Amino acid sequence: MASAERFEWFCDEVSSHVMPVSLSTSHPSDFHADVADLELGSVRLSALTFSPVLSRRTPAHVRRGDPEQFQLALVTRGAFRVAQRSHESLVAGDMVLTDTSRPSEGASIDGQSTVAILQVPRSILPLRHDKVEGLLGQRIRGDRGTGAILGGFLSTLVAQGPSCQPTELVSVGSVALELATACLAQQLGTPDAAPAEVRAQEMLQRVTRFIENNLGNPDLTPQAIADRHNISLRSLYSLFSDQPVSVAAYIRQGRLERARAELGRPESGGHPVQTIAVRWGFSSATAFSRMFRDVYGMTPSEYRAAVPRCEVARSVEESCTPRTARTTGRA
Repeated sequence: MASAERFEWFCDEVSSHVMPVSLSTSHPSDFHADVADLELGSVRLSALTFSPVLSRRTPAHVRRGDPEQFQLALVTRGAFRVAQRSHESLVAGDMVLTDTSRPSEGASIDGQSTVAILQVPRSILPLRHDKVEGLLGQRIRGDRGTGAILGGFLSTLVAQGPSCQPTELVSVGSVALELATACLAQQLGTPDAAPAEVRAQEMLQRVTRFIENNLGNPDLTPQAIADRHNISLRSLYSLFSDQPVSVAAYIRQGRLERARAELGRPESGGHPVQTIAVRWGFSSATAFSRMFRDVYGMTPSEYRAAVPRCEVARSVEESCTPRTARTTGRA
């Protein structure tokens, strides 16, 4: 990229993939940066290498765009000063936690800096937020204990993540969230800081993500799910006890929805119903047709034939609804 455009490009990348923020540099004509972004399911990892900059996130920036995240930054090269709330830390080889919903300031000290930022939505971090906020802006050591484990994992992920398949990255994202939770809980002095109900909710989210990513596997059973997550079958059933449906019904509904969506796509018109049923984990075409009719009020073949009429009906505001039961760049 032309040298005159590099810094502006970097500012746009940070605002788009991390959060809105004001950046400045004393050498815009000689600015260098490398940015990579990994989607990891519920979390995201951004890796940035850049020339010295000053960063400032004001209340106006927060109002303009708040991803509502806790961001855990690992500084693997250079040194970076971070200030948030009443804390200010100089981080080199360590980590620091910030909250996108609060103003903050940062500055790289000398030479190029390399930072890996794990972006965790506030809604899925299974720790009390009022406790976690006490860690904002404070250095988290990356050379021992859970900090070293998390730091090593993030460094490996930056290096090896681009060669992983999307389904692998989702699984890796769950591991990153678990390690980050363990690291922050350790910093709080309470490794079991997450309340039991919050830990259960986090496990439920992990289980449902796993189910949705494996609906086409005919061996996806409650027992297989429990084994995969190192919990008992009874514990798995307990996770779904307050949900609208059981775990088996959740699997069945997910498969039916995926199959129904495929039946409605024009490009799938040449695929036999049995083929689509097998693709979404149904071992018996007869059982699939029976369940489909029970839920949607028509057989799969009838639904496929009705889809074009449904499109026409919707265009004239009539109802024909079945019965329902990564980015990289360099400058």
